[in-house]
Amino acid sequence: MTESAHPRLRLDDSFASPIRFSLMAALGEDLELDFGALADILQVNDSALSKAIAALEQVTYLRVRKGYAGTRPRTWVTSTETGRRAFRAHVEALRAIVDFDAGGGRRS
Repeated sequence: MTESAHPRLRLDDSFASPIRFSLMAALGEDLELDFGALADILQVNDSALSKAIAALEQVTYLRVRKGYAGTRPRTWVTSTETGRRAFRAHVEALRAIVDFDAGGGRRS
């Protein structure tokens, strides 16, 4: 990609969904959260969260761990290093879009 290419070309389609974007932001750097906590934080229903997790797990941006808390089944989610790197690059591309100057690349 050339230096003058529009920064939108660096956006990662995996984060096109506001729920997936918010999910990655909520997990931050090396934070593991359970499904219920994520649903509360993101204010989404279980179905929407489940779909977002599955989509990001498929591209290896999330790691899902299933287990039990007492006798109750639980699901915990954490971002992978690959996912964190991709998310940082996506956020940088968004910032570059805001700063983009069609005449020369970046605004001063």
